[in-house]
Amino acid sequence: MKKSACIIVLALLLFITGLSQVAGIPREETLIVDVLSGRAGSPGNFNVFTSAWRNPDRGIQQLILEPLWIVDPTTGEVINALASEEPIYNKDFTQMTIKLRKGCYWSDGVEITADDIVYGIETAMQYTAMGSHDTFKLNVKKVYKTDNYTVVFELKEPNARFHANFIDRWGGWRPFPKHVFEKVDDPITFDFNPPISSGPYVLKDYDQAGYWTLYEKREDWERTPTGMLYGEPKPKYVLFYYYGETSNKVIAQANHNLDMTDLTIEAFRALTQRNPYTRAYRIEYPWIVNVDPCITGLTLNNEVYPYNIKDVRWALTLAIDIVDYIGIAFDGAAPMGVLHLPPTPYYLKVYYEPMEEWLKNFTLDIEVNGQPFKPYDPSATLRAAQYARERGYTVPNDINELKEMFGPGWWKYAPDVAEQLLIRNGFKRDKNGKWLLPDGTPWKITIINHPSPSHPSNRNGLAAAQQWRNFGIDVNVVTSESIQDITFFGNYEVSTNWPAPEPWGGHPDLDRVLSPFHSRVYKPIGEYAVQNGPTSRWTNPKLDKIVENMEKIDWNDPRNLELGMEGLKLLIEEMPTIPTFGYPGVVAWDEYYWTNYPGAENPYTQPYHHWPNLKYMLPYLEPTGRK
Repeated sequence: MKKSACIIVLALLLFITGLSQVAGIPREETLIVDVLSGRAGSPGNFNVFTSAWRNPDRGIQQLILEPLWIVDPTTGEVINALASEEPIYNKDFTQMTIKLRKGCYWSDGVEITADDIVYGIETAMQYTAMGSHDTFKLNVKKVYKTDNYTVVFELKEPNARFHANFIDRWGGWRPFPKHVFEKVDDPITFDFNPPISSGPYVLKDYDQAGYWTLYEKREDWERTPTGMLYGEPKPKYVLFYYYGETSNKVIAQANHNLDMTDLTIEAFRALTQRNPYTRAYRIEYPWIVNVDPCITGLTLNNEVYPYNIKDVRWALTLAIDIVDYIGIAFDGAAPMGVLHLPPTPYYLKVYYEPMEEWLKNFTLDIEVNGQPFKPYDPSATLRAAQYARERGYTVPNDINELKEMFGPGWWKYAPDVAEQLLIRNGFKRDKNGKWLLPDGTPWKITIINHPSPSHPSNRNGLAAAQQWRNFGIDVNVVTSESIQDITFFGNYEVSTNWPAPEPWGGHPDLDRVLSPFHSRVYKPIGEYAVQNGPTSRWTNPKLDKIVENMEKIDWNDPRNLELGMEGLKLLIEEMPTIPTFGYPGVVAWDEYYWTNYPGAENPYTQPYHHWPNLKYMLPYLEPTGRK
C-alpha cells in the first residue's frame, strides 16, 4: 500500500471499484475527505511542530492533535479541549495559568500532563526552527508547573492576549508528547512517525507519494477531549485523499468515493447533475458558506519595488472591477469585503456597519474634478445583485439581505484614477497601451498562486490577472505547491496568500488580525515570516502602538473595539495588501454513506473538513447503512 508503484492502481480502483476492494476496510465505516492544501511534500513526516510546512490538514490537525483551546466560528464558542477552563491571568496580565483536563491520554497510554506543556514551550524557545519560537521568546520569562495539571507562565511584559497563541483556529501551538521528543537527538529533523495521538484517531497507513493518509479510531477514544465532550466519533476510519484536479473530485464523489470536498461553483453544479446525493452548505444559490471567518485577496511584497509605493498599491486596487472580479472567481457567489476582515453576518454588525460613514468619507491624496477622490462604492452591492439576476439566479430586493449575500460595498472601479496615481510616480504607457516602469522597461507582475483550482486563493489569482491585464499590465500566474515557503521567505512580488490573518470569527477582538503586522515579528526577505500578515513585509509605527495598547486591556474591554477600528482604518489608508471577498466555502457533501452534516439548516459546528474542528463533527455524523 505504501509503495509508489501502487499509486496509479490505487487511484484507479478508488474511482471504479470503491475503497473496500482496495484497502480491505469497509466503505460504509469510512469517511473519505479531500485535502485542501495539496499533496504532502514530505508524506512520512508528521512533525507539524516546527516552522516548516507539513500539510497539517491531511488529518494531522483534524484527527490526531488536540489543542488547549479551539474556537468554533459558527457557534462563536471557544472550546476548552486539553485545558479544563479559560486561561487565568493575574491583575496586570504578567502571569497566565492553564488548568489541564484530567484523564486525557496519548495514544500509547501515557497520560497528558503539565510536563508535556512545559517541555513543549521550553523546546520551542530553545530551537529557532520550532513553531512559535519567536512568539515565546518575545513573551515568556519562565514557564513551570505547580502540579501535574497546572502550568504557569510568567511573561516579560503585560499581555492580555497571550492565550491566543494556544487557541486552535487553523493553527495555534499544540502540545506534543514529552516522553517521545525528549529521546530524539533533534526535534527539528525528527519525523514523528508514527505519530502519537492526543486526538480520537491514530495513523493506520499513508501513501509514500503523499496522495493519501488513512486513520483509524482509537480504541480508547473516550480518553480524549473529543470523546469526553462530544462522544464517540461515528466513522471507524477516515481517509484523507488528495484527488488533485477538480474533475477528479467530481468523478470520485459521483461514484461515492469522496464524502467531503471543496469545489468550484461550476464543478458543484455539474456534480449535482450526476449525483442526487450531493448537497452544499446552502441548498440554493449562492450555496456557499457565509460564516467563514476569513478574508481572501492579494498580498503585495512591500519590500519589492514598485509595491513599496502606496500609490502603486492603491492603483492596483482601483484597477479592479470587483463585480467582474468575483464573477470570474465564483460566478458572483462570494461576498465582497472592503475591510481586512471577512464580511460575515457577525462582522457586518460589529465592524462594517459602524465604519460605513467613515468609508464613505474616506479620501485618497488625489483630486478628481477638483475634489478629493472618495474611493468607496456602496453601490457595488446592487451591481453584484444585478450580475446575479442577469445570470438567471433569483436574489432578494431587500438591501440588508443583499449586503449579507454579496457584501456591503467595495472600492470604485476607477482605472482613470489608477492611471493618475501611476503617472505621478513616473510610470507611463507604451504605444500599445502597456504599462512601463519609470525606467522604461515593461511592467511585469508574477502572481504566485495556490495549486488547488478550487481554492479561493487560486481563483483570486486568476481574477486579478485578468483585471490587471485589462488595465495594461503584463501578468504571469505561477501555481506552486511550494507557495508557502516561497512567500514566507519573501521570494515573490504578488501572492494569493490571505491579505490579513483570520479573526476569531465570533469575537470583536482583532489582535489576531493586527498583531502579525507588528514590527517585532518582521522578517526581511530571506528569513521565514511568522504568518501571512508579515509576508507582505509591511510595518508601521502607528500599527505597533495600536497592537501594544490592545495587549494591555482585556479583550472584552469596549476600548478594544475602538482600537480594532483604528487598525482597520490604517490598513485601508496604506493598503499593504488587497482584501477582495470573504472565503466562499463551496463544500460538496455526499449523503450516500453519511448524513447529518452541519449545513445552514443545522449549523451545530463549523462545516469544513480541513479545519481542526472536524473531529468534533464526527460524533454527529450518521451512517445511512448503505454498503
